[in-house]
Amino acid sequence: MSKRMSTYYWMTIPAVLLFFLFLTLPAIQGVYYSFTNYNGFGKTYDFIGLRNYINLFTDNVVGDAYWFTIKFAVVVTIFVNVFSLLIALGLNASIKFRNFFRGIYFLPNILSVLIVGYIFNYLFSNVFTVWGQSLGINALSTNILGNESLAWIGVVIVAVWQSIALNTILYLAGLQTISKDMYEASSLDGAGKWREFWSITFPLIAPFFTINMVLAMKNALMVFDQIVALTNGGPGRATQSISFLIYTGGFEGGEFAYQSANSVIYFIVIAVISILQIRFLQRREMDM
Repeated sequence: MSKRMSTYYWMTIPAVLLFFLFLTLPAIQGVYYSFTNYNGFGKTYDFIGLRNYINLFTDNVVGDAYWFTIKFAVVVTIFVNVFSLLIALGLNASIKFRNFFRGIYFLPNILSVLIVGYIFNYLFSNVFTVWGQSLGINALSTNILGNESLAWIGVVIVAVWQSIALNTILYLAGLQTISKDMYEASSLDGAGKWREFWSITFPLIAPFFTINMVLAMKNALMVFDQIVALTNGGPGRATQSISFLIYTGGFEGGEFAYQSANSVIYFIVIAVISILQIRFLQRREMDM
């Protein structure tokens, strides 16, 4: 091994140690505590085997949280990718002030999720309701975040609005890899815009579509900050996500070991969904 390569390896040691100390070690401890009845404080606890994991599958609160999270993630993933692709196609066209609009669309991504959530919380409760009452629109006259059936829609709106930025940038990067000569050749053959999109654009940006789908789904499954800022899991438990349930139950409800087991299952679910997404979408890439 050369002296330069040895130097590179030594330079990575601090990063590896920090990663192990703040990420790997707590994860291992969480798995360990998931087999106990530890309540989060004190030093006394007993090993109870798989009891926590068994109880998770019969807990209606946990089941409702998983249902909300998966429903939320699917809706957000679809809307984020549809809107971000449409915006990217528009920004990639020859329009004036294209770079300015790219900066504007990317702005939500650099804002704090909690700050954005609190701003929208104020808008939903104090601004949109006034507009709805003034315009006579019943749907906007009341705060949807206080409606058990509609509160999740408000969370979806905020999550989609803020998530579109990064996906748009990734789609723009993919669109810029396509040679304009291909579009010129297709136009000479009489292909319309719709045909160009399905025969040229979409197949060539398929790898970027795969990345965006996986990232959007993973981020949506881990939704937490928007829930805290907008609904705090309410009304009732209508918008309680898995990550929010793990936090409140584990650190505030004395269910540290139980929610540690929940977090292990949660990790497995996210990993399985991500792997299935990648395999399915990459197979579609090969078929295009």
